[in-house]
Amino acid sequence: MLFTRFRKGLTLPNGRSTVYIASLLNTPMPNRKPFFLVAALFLNLQLLSLFLAAASKPPITLDEFFNAVAIDGVKLSPDGRSVLIATDRADWKQEIFRKDLWLYRENGTLDGSLVQLTQSGHDSDAAWSPDGRWIAFLSDRKPATEDKAEPEQKDSSSKPVSQIYLISVDGGEAFPVTSGDEEVHTFAWSPDSRSVYFATRTPWSKKQKDAYKKEWNDVNQYREAERGDAIASITLQDALARHVSEDTKQPKTLETQISETEGTPGSRLLVSTTHAVDHIAVSPDGRKLAFNTVPVSRRLEGVEAYELYLVNLTDSGPARVARQLTHNQALEQEPHWAPDNRHLFFRVDLGSVELKYQDTQSRVYSIDVDSGQAQQWAGTFGGPVAPYAVTAQGGLLAPARLGTQQQIYSQAGPTSNFDKKSGWPGTYDSISTAEHSPRVAVVYSSLQRPTEVYLAESADRLEQARPITAFNKLFTERELPQGKAYRWTADDGTSVEGMLIYPPGQFGGKHLRMLTLIHGGPADADGDRFEMDWYQWSTLAATNGWLVFQPNYRGSSGYGDKFLHEIVPHLVSRPGKDILEGVDALVKDGTADPQHLAIGGYSYGGYMTNWLITQTTRFKSAVSGAGAVEHAANWGNDDLTFDDAFYLGGNPWEAPQMYNDEAALFQMNKVKTPTHVVAGAEDNRVAVSENYLLEHALHALGVPTTLLIFPGENHPLNKNPWHGKIKVREELKWINKYDGSGAPPSTATAQ
Repeated sequence: MLFTRFRKGLTLPNGRSTVYIASLLNTPMPNRKPFFLVAALFLNLQLLSLFLAAASKPPITLDEFFNAVAIDGVKLSPDGRSVLIATDRADWKQEIFRKDLWLYRENGTLDGSLVQLTQSGHDSDAAWSPDGRWIAFLSDRKPATEDKAEPEQKDSSSKPVSQIYLISVDGGEAFPVTSGDEEVHTFAWSPDSRSVYFATRTPWSKKQKDAYKKEWNDVNQYREAERGDAIASITLQDALARHVSEDTKQPKTLETQISETEGTPGSRLLVSTTHAVDHIAVSPDGRKLAFNTVPVSRRLEGVEAYELYLVNLTDSGPARVARQLTHNQALEQEPHWAPDNRHLFFRVDLGSVELKYQDTQSRVYSIDVDSGQAQQWAGTFGGPVAPYAVTAQGGLLAPARLGTQQQIYSQAGPTSNFDKKSGWPGTYDSISTAEHSPRVAVVYSSLQRPTEVYLAESADRLEQARPITAFNKLFTERELPQGKAYRWTADDGTSVEGMLIYPPGQFGGKHLRMLTLIHGGPADADGDRFEMDWYQWSTLAATNGWLVFQPNYRGSSGYGDKFLHEIVPHLVSRPGKDILEGVDALVKDGTADPQHLAIGGYSYGGYMTNWLITQTTRFKSAVSGAGAVEHAANWGNDDLTFDDAFYLGGNPWEAPQMYNDEAALFQMNKVKTPTHVVAGAEDNRVAVSENYLLEHALHALGVPTTLLIFPGENHPLNKNPWHGKIKVREELKWINKYDGSGAPPSTATAQ
């Protein structure tokens, strides 16, 4: 009976049909020798055991889902034999996301060991010294000296700020390099490993701080009190000497304590700027320092504060000035020097180097620091270029996305071909190169391969890369959903793509209840990658019996600039049509059950959810997060105001009709869909007032609604892991409650 059931076409883990087993066992064998019969039976039993093992994998639970480890970055050592890895994971007892650093080192063979380098849970942005002997990183950990202070010397109102720490690759404890009240924004090593350059807000003396306190008390001067950054340097010798003196446990004099509030002792001021410094890069010959700036407020109100600057380190004295390299309407970031000491690479996520401001797919440029001439790399590529690496030959190596795949590409020069490297289907998120080795370290995942770090002998051998971490090994022991790309045709003939994530064991199934889960951005896209967090929870929804439809509507990246810009100025109505037409196509082909549809999204996905429930009543439930319902007030509260103005065709007084027509608020009387709403209490990207407004409107109309506000959270829910867990738990409960299909009990139960 068991083998008769196999004839129905179940599939083994290796993709071979189980019909093969049944046919072998039922084939007449009068002329076969006993040996072949035994061999066939042995093979059949092996295949059967593989199938049963796969079928017996348990599903992912909510608790396991939120214990997934995110990998924030990798840095390959100069000799290519060690890898620094930054991770981010939930710490449920401390109610924080732990940021830890790990070190992978080879043990003389291809095998190596992975050890946790730091233990504080507050460590990030690590960088190798060019000689490979030291690792510097940022940490807002509690200073060790604070534990030794007398109670009356502690200020309970103050919180630790990020400082630079050093740790030797040979072992020992990490120790601080910088100190004071000002947070270190960024740092970089000198090429000879003898100094560290760093940027902080321009420090004030105790006298300046006392004077400000006396005049203003606790009043916030919204713009006037803001001040720019200072870039300073400290030698490794001075840092080590200070560390040794700290270890002597000599008591600090009052004079020493006061001087330390003015900045890091032993540091040397290089240059000041009226803006905040986002990233520092020092030329390979050590003669030039480049940096990019952002507004001191971190509010993205205009493009003027986003530029690249150059400092000549051979100049001396207080007359040293920073020369502005760029004058455009682009938001430059991630400067990296080419080996020739003349060209500086940078990436642009928003804005334009060549034209007036416009939202674009991520691009990479290089600029000749002598002539000021900028050139775009991968200029004809149709998708966004992710954080990149510069090769030892001065070329570009970067993950880049087309459609639902993000692969590694290389380019020898700005006019050369941007060539795809052979790799596994899925998503490469990060890449790191080594100065003295052809090796590369990459972060890779796919829908059915959890995120890990891989080490390849070269960029041409990605398919032979070996995993050097197993942070998410648990998920290889769980039954994961399968997915595929899905295409449909919009009303204007445009081809639109998305992802379908099927419930485990139901790949290719029909008449499934379906959750349309809309990505944010809008200039983002869903694809073949492993994602487990509060924002992207398709895997958990699928595990709970939902087919998840992830539409890459007009405005998404990875499909060309024309596709990206076709939502201007119809910010929600044009992509809204794309999404509903995708739902129609899935219903028409029998994939989705029209009686069991839900919809949801966060950020721009929340915008779209709010809009779509005013356009149709076909969805049985909706879950909306951090989404606006109108655009004028949101323009005033948003920290990205020029982005809103670009998409809607101008500022509110320049395009009032479009601000009105594209707002869900003025069509709320059409809503019948029960809607669950969530928001961060301190969101400055989509003001929390928008979510109160949505809930108030639905409540006034008698539409079932709930609102959850997460204290202390900004737009990303990255302060307390419990908030994201509760968010998804309640969203799953909501869509299950109003689905009415009698679905099996949810696995989403938190302890």
